[in-house]
Order: sequence, then structure tokens, then C-alpha cells
Amino acid sequence: MSSLHTNVITRPEEEELPQPQRPPTPPVYTTFAARGLHAQNFPAHKPRDLRIPSPQAITHVAWSCDGKRLAAVGIDKITRLWTPETSMEFRSATNFSGGHSDEVDYVSWNPTHSDLFCTSGQKDKRVIFWDARQSRYIQQAQLKVSPLQTNYSPDGKVLLCTTVGYPLVFFTFGKENDASKETWQISDKDGSMVASTATFNHAGDGIILTHHSEHSLRIVDYPSLTLRENPAAHVGGCLAVALDPRGRYLASGGYDSIVNFFDLNEWICARTIASCENTINALSFSYDGEYLAIASTASYIDIIATETGMPLHRVPALAPSPTVTWHPSKYVFAYCGQTKAREGSPPPTAVISLFGGGI
Repeated sequence: MSSLHTNVITRPEEEELPQPQRPPTPPVYTTFAARGLHAQNFPAHKPRDLRIPSPQAITHVAWSCDGKRLAAVGIDKITRLWTPETSMEFRSATNFSGGHSDEVDYVSWNPTHSDLFCTSGQKDKRVIFWDARQSRYIQQAQLKVSPLQTNYSPDGKVLLCTTVGYPLVFFTFGKENDASKETWQISDKDGSMVASTATFNHAGDGIILTHHSEHSLRIVDYPSLTLRENPAAHVGGCLAVALDPRGRYLASGGYDSIVNFFDLNEWICARTIASCENTINALSFSYDGEYLAIASTASYIDIIATETGMPLHRVPALAPSPTVTWHPSKYVFAYCGQTKAREGSPPPTAVISLFGGGI
């Protein structure tokens, strides 16, 4: 058991955040009031921070498909699961270890089963499959390249794995023969597509690919991998995408600090958000698609109204976050990172934060 300790703390008042640039007034019909919706009062909430003394950062957090568990990785070889409705104390986490020989970088939950998840590590080049009901991993896959991010298909039967500088790896879940049980196997699909992020569409018949050195998105059919669309998106490279749960928009963000909303029917840019001032790290839509959370290289998270593009609230963060993820059924999101070293201040700490109501 790790000797690390922590407390959930209430942060002191921070120095005032720079306010986002306000865009032109949107058409009235796009507003919450015109559409008969009650807008969330985000400024009424404060971030809840969990500080973990560690020389390493928390690199990724993710919700289980039922929203009952939050997984976090990054500081060591252990994957930690919390039940936020019960406690976010460090000691209340359930630890999963024994699968990785070095730090865990990324965690993804199976979208069809609230107990199944996978983790990956760039240093040990492993993807590990877990069942939260048992402490030992259920399968270990050793790769020849370093896995970067993982993403399940909507039916939970395919796993996309982007890698550091090498082509995409496809895992499929099934039987090798009639006598064997179902396991994850590396597919022999055409291994020529290099990507930084890879995300299935909601139907599972298409994949959105981005690369940090490419200014356009690539949308390919699945399983044929035929290029369907290639819309220009960002100057300097695209770093993050998120799919609107309603199926209307794809949001993309890049080095240029711009967030684009692409209409999924036409693949044209329907809206551009220029209120961010920094490189975009991650994007996440709320469960109803009405709000977009934006994590950047600055120490805050921006919340944008999807239909108007208006900035609604800037959430202070203890550190720039590499990821942000909305709860699957509540107006709460999680983010993470590591505080910076400052002269005369305590040493850097790993951070997991929650913002919003309902938990």
C-alpha cells in the first residue's frame, strides 16, 4: 500500500482569472430561454480538489459508463477508482495493481459494462484489461510500440489504440476458435494510419482521427478505413476532439487556441470559439450536449454553451489539465494535473478536481 496521503480541501480564494473575450450576441433562437431550457448556474459552484503528494502528475481521469466510479492514473503503477458520491478521500480509493511495470498513463471504460476498463502505459508498452469486481487483471497485452490513448467502440467490442509515432493498433474482442473463450486480440487491420487521437462515431461505423502535426481532421469508414471526409480544422495541428452526445456536432481544438464545431451532417464548421487564449488540451460535452468543457495549457477550465458559443464560466484549476470529462448523467466534470514548483512553496502535488453539482 502506498504511503501517500491527502485530504480533500477547499481552495483559498485564487487571484482573479482573466475573463474570456465575449463573442457577438448570438441569434435569439439559439438561447436557452428561447428553447425553453433552464441554464445551469455554474458560478454557484466551487471546485473540489484532491491533492496527492507526488513528483508525478495525474495524467488522466475517466468516468465509468454509469457514472458511479471515477478512475485516475499517472502517478505510479496503480490505477485508482473512487466512488465520488461516497468519498473522494485518497484512502477511500480502490487500487488496481500488478498489471503494469511502470507508470500508467491512460484509462478507458467499456461503454457497455460499468465494471470493465483498460489501462495503458507508454514506458512498459502494455495495455491491461480489468474487471473492477476482481483485483487481478483479466488480460495483459504487450505491444512493440508505446500506447498513447485508448478508445472503445460503442458496442465495447473494438478498442482503438493510438501510439507514439507509429500506426494505430486495433484490438477486437472475440474467440480465436470455437473451443476458446472470448479475449482481446490485436487485429490484423491495415496498419498505416498514424494518429494522436482516434474516436468512434456514435454508430460505430466511422472513426475520427487527428494528429498533432496535421491541420485537418480525418474521418474514415469502419471497418473499411476508407477516407470519407478531410475537413480543415486548425493551424499548426489538432490535439483534441469530442462528440456531441446528441449527434449534432464534433468539437475540435488545437495549438491555435481555437475550438471548432463541425456539423456532423455536412462536415462544415458551424461555429468557432475564439474565447480561449491557450493551446487546447482536451474537450468534453455534457451528457445532454448543451455544454462544452475546454481544458487548455492555462490553469482553468472554460465552459461554453454549445448552441450559442457563449462563454458561461471560467473554472479555476490548481494546474493546467491534460484532460476534462463530464459525468455521463450529471452536470459535473472531472479534471486533473500537477501543481507547478514555486520557490518558497510546498513541493508539487498531483491533483484531481471535481466541479459542478449533484455529487
